[in-house]
Amino acid sequence: MKYLVGKTSTGNAVFAVNGESAINLTALDDSVGSDLARLINNPALTASLAAKIDGADTVPVTSITPALPVSKPGTIICLGLNYIEHIKEGGYDIPDYPALFMRGNNSIMAAGAPLVRPSCSEKLDYEAELMVIIGKQGRHISEADALDHVFGYTVFNDGSVRDYQRKTHQWTPGKNFDNTGAIGPFVVTPDELPSGASGLKIESRVGDEVLQSSNTGNMIWSVAQAISIISEYTTLEPGDHIALGTPPGVGHAKKPNPRWLRPGEVIDIEIEQIGICSNLIVDESEFEAEV
Repeated sequence: MKYLVGKTSTGNAVFAVNGESAINLTALDDSVGSDLARLINNPALTASLAAKIDGADTVPVTSITPALPVSKPGTIICLGLNYIEHIKEGGYDIPDYPALFMRGNNSIMAAGAPLVRPSCSEKLDYEAELMVIIGKQGRHISEADALDHVFGYTVFNDGSVRDYQRKTHQWTPGKNFDNTGAIGPFVVTPDELPSGASGLKIESRVGDEVLQSSNTGNMIWSVAQAISIISEYTTLEPGDHIALGTPPGVGHAKKPNPRWLRPGEVIDIEIEQIGICSNLIVDESEFEAEV
């Protein structure tokens, strides 16, 4: 199944996407709710929708304004160094344990929403990433069982304010500016993708300028390995998000000059078979004026 959470005249709704068309699942059954949380927590609900979907009215996907797949994820855990060439371009040693950090809910926003360059810095960078949404609670999850805990996969742009990231060894400030982490718009269930979403082309672009281009098969730690490692120290809950790190080509490593995102540009993050997360870059002062 390919899901899209989007805004309607009566509030957010969950849609099932088939090609260029979508069915409003919330309208079919109000127990679905306004984001993916209920479907994640109740697999039987998904099964019960199958009969209702057949022959249901559709709307164009292009008519739906995306919202966050899960409005307030419980935990957002990110891998910082998961592609060897990206590690090298940043001047780091190849680690034997993933670099992990967390994001707060104020730092994330939906695909299509403005991605905000803060007033205190011009060093806003992009990071194309595969993101996992957890579907089943677990602690001390084995690698062999880890993929059973995945609800779906989506696209993430881990927008990073590099000078603030470098202010501390923990990276927290540079990874948690408001409205810098774009998610979505689509969530694709595991049965629609290769195992662990491996072998998929992943790319970032501004217009015709290709900034990053790689493959999820190049990750050091696979989805299953990441889930297993993270669950050693914390209980993963349904709806938690895990971002799997970015490939080489980020802006701060461009030679001879860094390539920062500028207001007015549109950054597209695409993962094969999942979709494109597209966001307009705006300056914080412009964003505040609109809000």
